[in-house]
Amino acid sequence: MDWDKLRIFHAVADAGSLTHAGEVLHLSQSAVSRQIRGLEESLNATLFHRHARGLILTEQGELLFDATKAMIKRLDTATARIRDSEEEVFGELRVTTTTGFGSLWLAPRLPKLYERFPNLKIDLMLEERVLDLPMREADVAIRMKEPSQADLIRKRLMSVRMRCYASPEYLDRHGRPERIEDIHNHRLICQNPASAQVAAGATMVGQLMTHDIPSLLTVNNYFGVLQGVIHDLGIGVLPDYLTENFPELERVLPDIESNEVPVFLAFPEELRHSKRIAAFRDFIHTEVTTHRKRIREQQGDDD
Repeated sequence: MDWDKLRIFHAVADAGSLTHAGEVLHLSQSAVSRQIRGLEESLNATLFHRHARGLILTEQGELLFDATKAMIKRLDTATARIRDSEEEVFGELRVTTTTGFGSLWLAPRLPKLYERFPNLKIDLMLEERVLDLPMREADVAIRMKEPSQADLIRKRLMSVRMRCYASPEYLDRHGRPERIEDIHNHRLICQNPASAQVAAGATMVGQLMTHDIPSLLTVNNYFGVLQGVIHDLGIGVLPDYLTENFPELERVLPDIESNEVPVFLAFPEELRHSKRIAAFRDFIHTEVTTHRKRIREQQGDDD
């Protein structure tokens, strides 16, 4: 099958218009139209429904578009890997992690990575769903449990525990609970126990909810929980890695915490020699080491 025709088909399907695709490809509308007709004739299939508002893929067109998307993604990855050099790190790096860790711990640290490698293009995918690294849904992952997929290189970065935090302003107004039973007199802010989250966090929330809490705010990620806490809404269940960037938060009920949650970095075996992966891995290792040191210093100051 003619690759040029496939490339032009992909551009038309992506743009939904012969004219717009021609602008992207620097071809005339008639030239684009001829290539699409030629492709349809070679496949003996109609790939587009012509509509007054543009082009709509047929069922056969959808099948071909799915294939060209996968091909182009693989080609982009291969091109970036080929262009990697020892002197330079550039190209796209697709990083997946949870919404909470990605928005509250990782994203604030990325300026340091971009300062060192300004030509990196990071696609940060924040979701609780575990993306399939061997199938290249992402290049590298930071996960709150050890990955079980085969053909992955993995490294344990650190451990996290869920703890209770509140703003000093909230506690000054509503009092500081001394026993877990005192949580009954406060508003609890947490992830919904049924939402996607680490099991240790859900278990801790379930334990707190057995104490007949009258007022509750549930959010489907820790970023939202943090917003409620810093705006003096109540006592929040949050990961302890927040204390470095939000030292004003006051820990509540220090005897109550979740089990340890391991944090792993993982990437496919086939990307072992990628300079972008190596740059990101080394950056994360440095940031984790610095993070641990600052947490120890804070704990020393508290003592």
